[in-house]
Amino acid sequence: MTAETSLHEVEKQGLHPAWMALALLLGSGALMALGAGLGSSGWEGWGDQGDPLAWQIVRDIRLPRTLGAWLAGALLGLAGAVAQGVFRNPLADPYLLGSASGASLGVALAMAALGASPFALQGLLRLGITGAAFAGAAGAALLTLVLARGAHDTLRLLLAGVVVGVVLGAAASMVLLLNPAIMQAMQSFMLGSTAFVGWSACALMAAVLVAVLLAAWSLARVLDGLALGEATAQSLGLPLAPLRLLLIALLALATGTAVAQCGLIAFVGLAAPHLARSLVRAMHRWLLLLSAGMGAALLLGADLLARWLLAPQELPVGVLTAVLGGSYLLWLMHRRNLREAA
Repeated sequence: MTAETSLHEVEKQGLHPAWMALALLLGSGALMALGAGLGSSGWEGWGDQGDPLAWQIVRDIRLPRTLGAWLAGALLGLAGAVAQGVFRNPLADPYLLGSASGASLGVALAMAALGASPFALQGLLRLGITGAAFAGAAGAALLTLVLARGAHDTLRLLLAGVVVGVVLGAAASMVLLLNPAIMQAMQSFMLGSTAFVGWSACALMAAVLVAVLLAAWSLARVLDGLALGEATAQSLGLPLAPLRLLLIALLALATGTAVAQCGLIAFVGLAAPHLARSLVRAMHRWLLLLSAGMGAALLLGADLLARWLLAPQELPVGVLTAVLGGSYLLWLMHRRNLREAA
């Protein structure tokens, strides 16, 4: 049986991906409607459109925050699917190349220079913080590639990512120790928050999501081949080294954009592809799309839950996703252990 036949046999199994895509679309629409009506004290509805202040709150705060959570989740879910495909490891996540630590270091340095919260700044200062987070995440990915001497050796790339993450994380901690005044402000970035996402951030994330999704979708055949092993991928006649490097660049771009706007949000990029694969057996041309949709729904749902649980206070959404994602992975491990024991 040829490699192409094996790939198509995988896609024939399980629920049709189009039905899952439709379910995710409808679910996301319902969650967005809820997000627009969920205020600081719980459910408040869409507000009175005759009241300029109430409508301004919906238009300028709730709607961009809700859409921003959806877009950031989609970017992380898509990045997770690409990471797990490139590294052929179901435990790979978007932060595997050290991008989380790089973004943290970039924000810590920018905050030390500007002396302000990453989510309280406006105009050019806010753009500087966002740019610093993105530059840190992209720089960490680039440093990982340099240390790994390219993207051809998966194991070396993973080890280089771990080293870069530890070193840059230590550097960020050193910056915080030398600038204790920024520790509380830095906490908002480390714990993740969608509370200060505006329309400009939504436009940026939407543009990056469309670009990365189209580029990754065009490379889905490479990910399909890698899923069946290096030999299978090579048998498809594709130049693996440059294409793998391009996929890693897309992974870094999606991750850096989401982190720059919302801070560090754990487990969404890891759990979204797992959930998509558990419901649908599909090739990567569908898996990429479904992982993005699943990540969007997960982060949007977590954001709504974070707003509602302790209203009028709210939990950092990154804390909630870490708890829920960690619990999900523990359940997966327990189920696998029971299956192996049987």
